[in-house]
This record gives sequence, structure tokens and C-alpha cells, in this order.
Amino acid sequence: MGKKKAFALRVDEDMLKAIEKWASDEFRSTNGQIEWMLNKALKDAKRHPKTKKQE
Repeated sequence: MGKKKAFALRVDEDMLKAIEKWASDEFRSTNGQIEWMLNKALKDAKRHPKTKKQE
């Protein structure tokens, strides 16, 4: 994974609570859970960026 960039994310309160619960169940931080979810969605859609090793 390359450099990380911080940005603001607005999420519905109930959605955030569900993500926080899921993260806790998986022993991840909320941020780590959101990153995992985004990576999974990108891979499932075959849109995940290639790493230098894959090129």
C-alpha cells in the first residue's frame, strides 16, 4: 500500500455505529475496518489498483 492521505468522511450516525461494532467484532480500528471494506469492494469490482509487484 502506498502513502496514506487523510480526508474527512461524512457517514450517517447509524451506519457509523454498525461499522464500529463490526470493527470491534473483527478486532480492527474503525479506520482499519473502513479501509478493509473499501479494499474488498474494489477487489470485488475488479477495480483495485495494481501494486508495483503486480505490474
